[in-house]
Amino acid sequence: MVIRVYITSSSGSTAIKKKQQDVLGFLEANKIGFEEKDIAANEENRKWMRENVPENSRPATGYPLPPQIFNETRENNAVYAFLGLTAPPGSKEAEAQAKQQA
Repeated sequence: MVIRVYITSSSGSTAIKKKQQDVLGFLEANKIGFEEKDIAANEENRKWMRENVPENSRPATGYPLPPQIFNETRENNAVYAFLGLTAPPGSKEAEAQAKQQA
């Protein structure tokens, strides 16, 4: 499975830059492999991202903005599960999964 993170290398928005840094920093800190796709440098990346954001995650007006994460599955409000990974032992997500299975 390939985790793709759609970002923009040229944004004037500090909010977008911060969100991108947060997402990439989280993935790197947790040693989660990913592939960056720059929507500013590649029109195909921009088109693909805009077309594949789930309907319930689209903004009411305008286009979906980066960062966007895709892994060929749907998000279920759990980062590791969304990424198709096992939550580390002791994490809140692992504890929630254990409670659900009990």
